[in-house]
Amino acid sequence: MTHYRTLIAFSLGLLATTTFATAGLAADAPAKGGTLVYLEQQAHTNLYPPAGGFYPNGGVLNQITDKLTYQNPKTLEIEPWLATSWTVNDNATEYTFKLRPGVTFSDGTPVDAATVAKNFDTFGLGNKPLKQPVSEVVNNYDHSEVIDPLTVKFYFKKPSPGFLQGTSVIGSGIVSLSTLALPFEQLGDATKIIGSGPFVVKAETIGKSLDLTVREDYNWGPAKLEHQGRAYLDGINYIVTAEDSVRIGALLAGQADFIRQIQAYDEGQVEAQSFTIYAPGTRGVNNSIVFRPDNPLVSDIKVRKALSLAVNRDEILSTIFSKNYPKATSIIASTAIGYVAQEDKLGYDPEKAEALLDEAGFKLGADGIRAKDGQKLVLTSYESLPQPQSRAVLQLIAQQWSKLGVKLNVLAGDAGSKVIDELDPLKTPVAVAMVGRADPDVVKSQYYPTNRNLLLQKGGVSDKVKTFSDDRLNAILDEIASQPDREKRLKAVADAQAYVLDQAYAVPIFEEPQAFAGAPYVKGVAFEAVGRPAFYSTWLDK
Repeated sequence: MTHYRTLIAFSLGLLATTTFATAGLAADAPAKGGTLVYLEQQAHTNLYPPAGGFYPNGGVLNQITDKLTYQNPKTLEIEPWLATSWTVNDNATEYTFKLRPGVTFSDGTPVDAATVAKNFDTFGLGNKPLKQPVSEVVNNYDHSEVIDPLTVKFYFKKPSPGFLQGTSVIGSGIVSLSTLALPFEQLGDATKIIGSGPFVVKAETIGKSLDLTVREDYNWGPAKLEHQGRAYLDGINYIVTAEDSVRIGALLAGQADFIRQIQAYDEGQVEAQSFTIYAPGTRGVNNSIVFRPDNPLVSDIKVRKALSLAVNRDEILSTIFSKNYPKATSIIASTAIGYVAQEDKLGYDPEKAEALLDEAGFKLGADGIRAKDGQKLVLTSYESLPQPQSRAVLQLIAQQWSKLGVKLNVLAGDAGSKVIDELDPLKTPVAVAMVGRADPDVVKSQYYPTNRNLLLQKGGVSDKVKTFSDDRLNAILDEIASQPDREKRLKAVADAQAYVLDQAYAVPIFEEPQAFAGAPYVKGVAFEAVGRPAFYSTWLDK
C-alpha cells in the first residue's frame, strides 16, 4: 500500500518534512471525492459491536454500521435513525421500534425486524457456542418479538431505563445475520463485518492498515442530520502508526489528513501551524486509578483514603496535560448525566495521609518503605495503553506516594502477563479505569461484578478473588440500571458517586477527552456523544 510505504519511509527520516500549506477558504458546499488518510495509534482488536468500546474498534464500527437511534452529541437527545419511531411502556420493560423501509446491508440483505431482533437477542443474551459476550449496555434483557417485517419489540425481565440510549451507541451497531453467525474470534477481521453504514470494508492488512470505500447507494443517515445521501468521501485509509512523533510529523508534512491520540505536549506545534485540535469529551467514568480491596495491602479503608489524599492531581494536570483535560470533580465527568460535584472528597493532604497510614499500622522502615507485620506497602499497576499519558501519570503518582513511604511499581501496558495479572488483586492492586458512555448505566458498567468489575468483586470475571464483595455498592448500581423513574434513577447515580469516593475505591484524576488533530482542509468531522469520530459528513477542501 503506497501510503503505508510512504509513512514507513517517513518514520526512518527519508522524507523531507515540509509543512503542508493551510488551505484556502472553504468551498460554498461540501465537495465529494478524495480519500481521508487517518493514522490510528493502535490496531483494532475485535469488531463484534459490543466490543466497540475500545476506541480503535469504535472508530471503525462508526463508519460501517448504523444504529437504531442517534444520540445528538450536543443535546444528548435520542433521535430517529434506522428506527423511525418507538414506544416505551411506563416501567421500561417493553420497547417497540418501527424500522425505516428500504435499508439494506452492504451484501444486499435487508435490515428488517428479524435481523434487528437477532442482533439484540445476541447483544442482550450473548451466544455461548460462538463465544459472543453480552453487551454491557443491554441490561435485564429477556427476548424479542417480530411484530411485522418493520416492527420489532423487546421485552426485559425488569425495568431497563438505559436501553433506549443503549440502542444509539457504538456497541449496538446493527450487523448482518452472516456476521452474527461467525465465532467471536473471527470478528477481528474487518472484512467479516457486514453493516449498513456509509462505508464498506474494501481491504485489510490485519494490525497494519484498513481501507474503507464509500457506499454509493447509502441513503439512511440519522433523520435530523442536514447531510443525507452518500458520504462525501470516496474512502478512508486507516494506517496503524504507534509512534506519536510519526503521526504528528506525517500530519504536518501533508502525508496524513487526520490522526488520533495527539498528546498534550504536541498540541502547541500543531495549532501553531493552523492545524485543528479536536478534543471531544467522553461523558462517562473519568480517568481514574482504582483499588482492589481483596488485596490485603489496600483492604483497609484508611490505607485507600491515605493513598487518595496523597495524589496531587493539580501537579499531574499542570505537568502532563493541557486545558483539554479538565480536573475530575467526581467519578464521572461534569458533562455526564447525573453528575454531582464531589470536590470535598478529593482533596490533597499529605499530612493527613501520613497520619492515616500510621493509624492503619504501616510504619516507616529504615529503607524508606512502610510495612506492617513484615509486609511492605509495595503496590503494582500496569499502564493502560488506550489512555493518554498513562505511564507518565502512574509514574508521577509513584513519586507522590514515595514521599509517604509507599512504593508503586509501574509495569508496561504491552506486557504479556498484563491480561491475566489484572484479574488478580494480589498481583495488581491498583488499576487504571475509564469508560465513556452518555448514560448513567456507565457507572454500573465500570463497577458491577458481571460487567467490567474494575474493583474485582466476587461473582465477576476473575477467579482469583477470595472474599471481596460490596453488596451496598451493587444495590446502588442495580438501581441505576433498573429504576424507571428518572429522578430516583438520578438519585442512585448521585449515591454511587458519593459512595465510591467515601469508600476510597477510586481516585478520579481528569475528564478524559479523545484527542485528534486534523489538517485545515478537513471539514465536517463529527463525533458521537462520547468522542468517536464519524466521517459520514466529512469532506476535503483541497
